[in-house]
Amino acid sequence: MCKFSLLVRVYLEDTDAGGIVFYANYLKFMERARTECLRAAEIDLGHWQREHNRLFVVRSVTIDYHLPARFDDQLTVNANIMTIRPASIVMEQPIFRGDQLLLSSTVKLACVDADTLAPTAIPNAIREAMTREL
Repeated sequence: MCKFSLLVRVYLEDTDAGGIVFYANYLKFMERARTECLRAAEIDLGHWQREHNRLFVVRSVTIDYHLPARFDDQLTVNANIMTIRPASIVMEQPIFRGDQLLLSSTVKLACVDADTLAPTAIPNAIREAMTREL
C-alpha cells in the first residue's frame, strides 16, 4: 500500500500565543500530505472530479496528541494507506519531529458523487495507483 512522507516547516502562523502549533493546524498538515501522496501516485484529483464526477471527503478523524510542535520545527507528516474498500480509504497519519512521535491519527475518506455526495465506488485506476509502492 502507498506510504508517503512530507516535510513541513512550522511557521509563526501555525502557532498559538504560546508558540505551540495550534491543534487544528495539524489537520492542514495532514491534508497536504494526503494530497501530495496522491500526486506522487500520479492521481490528478481535479481530473477525476471533472471527468468522473468523483470526490474524496473526510468521513472521520481520530487524533491523539502526544507532544507539541513549536515554531521552526521541521515535521515529517506521513500518509499511509492502510485499507482500501470499494468506496472508502483508511489512512494512518502519524506526525514526527525527528524520531519523536508528536501525533497519531487515523483518517477515513469516502469516495462520493460530486453532485449528490452519495458514496460511490473508487475508480479502478485510482485503486491501482494507491496500491503501488511509491
